[in-house]
Amino acid sequence: MLKGIPSLLSPMLLKVLCEMGHGDRIVIADGNFPVESTGRNAIVIRMDGHGTCEILEAVLTLFPLDTYVEKPVTLMEVVPGDEAETPVWDTYASLIAWYDDRGDEAIGHMERFAFYEEAKKAYAIIATGERTRYANVMLQKGII
Repeated sequence: MLKGIPSLLSPMLLKVLCEMGHGDRIVIADGNFPVESTGRNAIVIRMDGHGTCEILEAVLTLFPLDTYVEKPVTLMEVVPGDEAETPVWDTYASLIAWYDDRGDEAIGHMERFAFYEEAKKAYAIIATGERTRYANVMLQKGII
């Protein structure tokens, strides 16, 4: 056990967060995201018993967001015509605001298939058990 580190963060995830460099990206994926196929060239971390919000909060306690880009946080846009609601985005905005002075200004949105393409370039993808649709979030690492 270590002091000051959320117990949700496994040794493998801590190692990955430490290995990542400035500009590297990590995806926290909802339960519907094609993690294994999209993450063929990434490190896939399974956290199926947890939701995206609790993982995002734990990661942000240690993970600096990139200050050299306008939007270091990217969400997957709702597909036009899809009636899905995204209240989870409000929770994300609150969490981001707690850890980054830019608040929701640090959050961008990306079309679904463009998000998948960018996720293929991610250093790591975390597979969650999140059932909320459009709960995928990509973070770009900054410096301290």
